[in-house]
Amino acid sequence: MNKRVYLKPVKDARVLSGHPWVFASDIDRAERGTENGDVVSVVSARGRPLGQAVYNGNSQIVLRMLTYNEEAVDAAFIKRRVKQAVNLRAQLGDMNACRLINAESDRLPAVIVDKFGDVLSIQILSLGMARFEKDIIDALVEEVQPMGIWARNDVPVRQLEGMEMTTGLLYGKVPDRVEINENGLKMLVDVKEGQKTGYFLDQKENRTALKPFSKDARVLDICTHTGSFALHAAMYGAKEVTGVDLSEHALGCAYDNAQLNGFGNVNFVVANAFDYLREKSDKGEQYDLIILDPPAFAKNKASLPGAIKGYKEINLRAMKMLGTGGILVTCSCSQNMLPDLFKDTIQAASRDARVTLQQLEWRGPGKDHPSLPAAMETNYLKCGIFRVLR
Repeated sequence: MNKRVYLKPVKDARVLSGHPWVFASDIDRAERGTENGDVVSVVSARGRPLGQAVYNGNSQIVLRMLTYNEEAVDAAFIKRRVKQAVNLRAQLGDMNACRLINAESDRLPAVIVDKFGDVLSIQILSLGMARFEKDIIDALVEEVQPMGIWARNDVPVRQLEGMEMTTGLLYGKVPDRVEINENGLKMLVDVKEGQKTGYFLDQKENRTALKPFSKDARVLDICTHTGSFALHAAMYGAKEVTGVDLSEHALGCAYDNAQLNGFGNVNFVVANAFDYLREKSDKGEQYDLIILDPPAFAKNKASLPGAIKGYKEINLRAMKMLGTGGILVTCSCSQNMLPDLFKDTIQAASRDARVTLQQLEWRGPGKDHPSLPAAMETNYLKCGIFRVLR
């Protein structure tokens, strides 16, 4: 029988609303003998059963909800959840490259699985869910029959959960690079050494939004990683494309991706995004389309003021290099940078740049990255497309 964890009075509201996290400040007590990583029964201060969760008293997120029902949490439970996640991606119709399991949003908290061709890249970022690793792997093998599964558990948050950072083969065989097809574009993915799980699939649908604005355009792609936005612009008819990133390793893959697709009009530059934008804007360089897709500036709430300053700076510099009719695609993957705050920051940059912005689209992650309406943290990606008027 599961040990019980009791919440403080009125702290059950978050759970009842459907939010999957319970923080340390909401916990009253755990029954004697409760161990980190256990599946526990969550109980309100008045004794009302609220569901079951994985427990870790060493984490700020002490409880990660698994189910709001009284049911066995075992291998069969994990198999059902994996099957439900895979069924959605099959329904969406693109199983070549997709987010197969999106953590809390697929009711498998802190579990991320990306599918690149016949290879799966997996992260398990919670001690409690790590205890189900074999069940998750077995279910994935049964559902999608991958060639191999590679662990990308080299994420610092695991240390906060009391786990080691590790990578390695979990099943089958995994090559150093895997070729995928994204929107008709061939891309090489470095599953073993690339950032995160090897490739940023959450922008897959947003990259197609470049199509109306790329024809004969001069394009600048800041924080290009392995060239995904840049190469989509080239595929859609851009006359000249420059991709900028600080990682030489990522740009090595970007060059290979450009060659793989036969693009001779794409150039990649190793540089700091802020320095590059400052240098080019000070020189009066002009572009028709600029994409800003930086890493998360706000890792936590304490870093939010600095993040706002950073987002304003890069957007201001980009706006100065876009003439009337120029297109700005600006993104934030910072969970703590909420949509309204990001829009306010972009608007503040436009005032300083003395331009008017027309909002053409406001986008989020692709449909293979579902979110929970009850947990705004699961809808982290913002992508705004704006037309600049002078």
